[in-house]
Amino acid sequence: MSPLYAAITAVAGWVPEDKLTNHDLEKLVETSDEWITSRTGIKERRILKGENLGTSTLAINAVSALLEKKNLKGSEVDLVICATSTPDMGFISTANIVCEAINSNAMSFDISAACSGFVYGLEMASNFIKSGNYKKIVVVGADKMSSVMDYSDRNTCILFGDGAGAVLIEPNEEYGLIDAVMHSDGSGKDLLHVKRGSAYPISLEQLAEEEHYFYQDGKSVFKHAVTNMASAAESIMKRNELSSDDIAYLIPHQANLRIIDATAKRMGVGKDRVCINIEKYGNTTGATIPLCLWDFEKQFKKGDNLVFAAFGGGFTWGSIYLKWAYDSE
Repeated sequence: MSPLYAAITAVAGWVPEDKLTNHDLEKLVETSDEWITSRTGIKERRILKGENLGTSTLAINAVSALLEKKNLKGSEVDLVICATSTPDMGFISTANIVCEAINSNAMSFDISAACSGFVYGLEMASNFIKSGNYKKIVVVGADKMSSVMDYSDRNTCILFGDGAGAVLIEPNEEYGLIDAVMHSDGSGKDLLHVKRGSAYPISLEQLAEEEHYFYQDGKSVFKHAVTNMASAAESIMKRNELSSDDIAYLIPHQANLRIIDATAKRMGVGKDRVCINIEKYGNTTGATIPLCLWDFEKQFKKGDNLVFAAFGGGFTWGSIYLKWAYDSE
């Protein structure tokens, strides 16, 4: 008999020591701490520094902490899924590099779904668990966004930071992922992108035009994010006949405090039940939701109804309804 649910049984995170504060950014671009804080909710973000250190460095540290927490060996892991928009290389996958570091020969692959990558990964892990062939799956969200930032562009460099968060997924007869709503719309590609890839090979002309950096049409993306992230969360509530009182916590993607507030308002969830850490890390793309789980883990109780909601470039967006599987020690 196939297991009914895929449960999160442990969570870990890792962020670099170096901080880039709003006051630091005041020295780089025309901005201010008050302006950034009032519009985004961000006070500082972490930056991974060091030669040849990429997203895999972030992911390996988070996954290693996860395995240590559960007293597991890498060889006991059946599958590693890495949600990232900033892989170390075009190929191989960052997940493959993580497996080497933890001495695992498990199947591994990356998901490229921007800020929705982690929720996409959870939905995929759930179905792998339900197949009955996988018992221990690691889903890690990790991004080194500093690697694609133009630190002379005040519209984007204020938003992003580096970090990683990882969860262990195991079969459970009572708790775990109950439902998921996932969407995508490729028409958003012109509004948010990084032009690195087979259609945009790096050239001297591209470097001169600075097209290899992250680009975002902020106002348009904001409107899409508010609408779609909130609608996905509302949709999963309706599908599962959940009232706002049924939800213990909303764990939203940490892109902008105003987007988070709009989603919570649409769901009817008070701020005391919304997990927010954007002020510490900024937008870490695929890592924001697992880093929230890491920061707020001790507040969750077994059986709590949690709703995850995310929106990312592409566009991609989705929401997950999950019953928390354990009480933290």
